[in-house]
Amino acid sequence: QVQLVESGGGLVQAGASLRLSCAASGRTGSNYVLGWFRQAPGKEREFVAARRWSGGSTYYADSVKGRFAISRDNAKNTVYLQMNSLKPEDTAVYYCAADYSVVVIGNPLEYDYWGQGTQVTVSS
Repeated sequence: QVQLVESGGGLVQAGASLRLSCAASGRTGSNYVLGWFRQAPGKEREFVAARRWSGGSTYYADSVKGRFAISRDNAKNTVYLQMNSLKPEDTAVYYCAADYSVVVIGNPLEYDYWGQGTQVTVSS
């Protein structure tokens, strides 16, 4: 079992930065993946970024490459999403997700464990 708790959302102006945190509890494994997804009103949940716990491979949606960075703190069992140069279209509820065996990193259906979400609002 995994429990995920996100924090760090808020209201910022375009061009600003935010850092989201996802504190994970529970066991990890060689194929453990922690990811970030987001969902805007009226839209489907979409992949943002992910990181494999072992090896450290990272993955990003094209829309956030070069602006967002996913990192982890092993000691705190926490994954971070550093979001720079935020745009109004980044406005959404951001969710942390995890699973032990993910084949298609960007497919939300492959993640069994989800946090409660944190709102990010970017004003123009």
